[in-house]
Amino acid sequence: MKRGFIAACAVAAALSAAATGCTRSGSTEQERAADGQEPAYTEQLRISDATEALTKRCMNRAGFRYWTSLRLSLEESRPLDYVNDDVAWAAAHGYGSRIQEKTDKAHRANPNGTYREGLSPQRREAYDQALDGGRDATVLTAEIPTPDGTAHISKRLGGCSAEAEKKLYGDPAAWFRAAKAVTNLTALYAPRVTRDKEFTAALAAWSRCMGLAGHPYPDPPAAQDAVARQAAGLAPDKAFEAEKRVAVAEARCAHESSLADVTRERERHYRAALPGRYRELIDTYRRLERQAYARASEVTGPRV
Repeated sequence: MKRGFIAACAVAAALSAAATGCTRSGSTEQERAADGQEPAYTEQLRISDATEALTKRCMNRAGFRYWTSLRLSLEESRPLDYVNDDVAWAAAHGYGSRIQEKTDKAHRANPNGTYREGLSPQRREAYDQALDGGRDATVLTAEIPTPDGTAHISKRLGGCSAEAEKKLYGDPAAWFRAAKAVTNLTALYAPRVTRDKEFTAALAAWSRCMGLAGHPYPDPPAAQDAVARQAAGLAPDKAFEAEKRVAVAEARCAHESSLADVTRERERHYRAALPGRYRELIDTYRRLERQAYARASEVTGPRV
């Protein structure tokens, strides 16, 4: 499970994030829901599950088998913020390496690919046509903000994939444009957060705390990267225990230094200072997301 917000997005900003799809994950889910900036990840999961369920129904009607993806538990699906301050979660999952392994294993064993390869060439073409429109799929293009201006990203959409999105969002093209723009806004303000005096002071306090705990790392992403490197030379169980020790220390130091709280507050501050031209896209994003969640709730239940 990779870090969101500053670690990934500052790099994306430096490299002109034309196609990184970098998303904001610096706020807690409770704050996102409270300030209306982004739906809670529990709602996003339900929309994702409904999208797959609708795609499966459509593919079955077209005469093909289709398997939905592995459903992680709600706890397993929790996104990692720039710094984790949930000690209990860290004690159970570390940085989420075993959750990621579980996801990767399910992805490699995805029966849809095996099923498709087992079809005749003619049926395989029909399968592709049914799933995403095949060669006749519509190409959607979205403009995304970057520190140097704008970039463009595209995707093909047709068949059952388009049908599922239309049932949930109503206008897949409008959703694609709004979602890609809004979820890339982080690249515009993350560098300002990393230079902010309150943030850098809290980060320095966090690093001192970690050093006293025997984990001398300058920032949370460095701690996670070090854990990943060290795991290569350890037996799986020992590597996981070492991962959890560092993750728990990170969470405790996040409380002691107030790094998590400061990061969230500074992110809100700089996000609110973004140019007003993004307001319409943000409003469209929220409206379509709320609509999709309401419709998804009629299709599938919540994760537990």
